[in-house]
Amino acid sequence: MANHASAKKADRQNERRNLHNKYYAKTTRNAIRDIRKMTDKKAAEEGAPKVYAMIDKLAKIGVIHKNKASNLKSGIAVYINKLS
Repeated sequence: MANHASAKKADRQNERRNLHNKYYAKTTRNAIRDIRKMTDKKAAEEGAPKVYAMIDKLAKIGVIHKNKASNLKSGIAVYINKLS
């Protein structure tokens, strides 16, 4: 338990940030899942830039590591290229 006012404030801020980050991470995971469920190559290619932007934003704000972002984007690209 926090004993100082500054520690209590830090706890409150961490809770807000955690909730905020969790929302963006979950939204991005859902978008990635939706892209990977697609069977139409054209539709997947149209949706990919939006998902790439979401992944880049997560890396930029520090929710995920930049290498993980690159791996996710690469995996999506490989999946889309395999569609016929």
